[in-house]
Amino acid sequence: MQTNIEILRKNKLSITQGRLVILDIFLQTEGALAHADIEKKLSSNFDRVTVYRTLQSFVEKGVIHQIPTTDNTILYALCKENCEAGHHHDEHVHFVCVECEQTTCLENVIVPKVKLPRGFKPFQAAMIVKGHCVSCKY
Repeated sequence: MQTNIEILRKNKLSITQGRLVILDIFLQTEGALAHADIEKKLSSNFDRVTVYRTLQSFVEKGVIHQIPTTDNTILYALCKENCEAGHHHDEHVHFVCVECEQTTCLENVIVPKVKLPRGFKPFQAAMIVKGHCVSCKY
């Protein structure tokens, strides 16, 4: 597993205290995080705008990817190592546990290709599966 400094260098991002701390949160967390989750884990030294800008630059550089939710919030999760600026390779299934509400990337379960009608051109595909995770099995 890469360190936060290695990830920032690989993605040509300057190494700042904010980026190091936020990236550490992702490296130490199983599953996806909302903006509010990240803010709760940070000290009061980080304002909401700094967190937002850091997340946006991580998405743009391929460090993290966005996961849509049914309530229109956005979750973020670390990308696989082959993602890069402008080229996310994260079309995998996201699993949401209905008990603990944790969202997990199922990187080995690929979103199936969808044949669209003529004239439609896909940009991105996402799939959410809900159920009980391994920890919460019924």
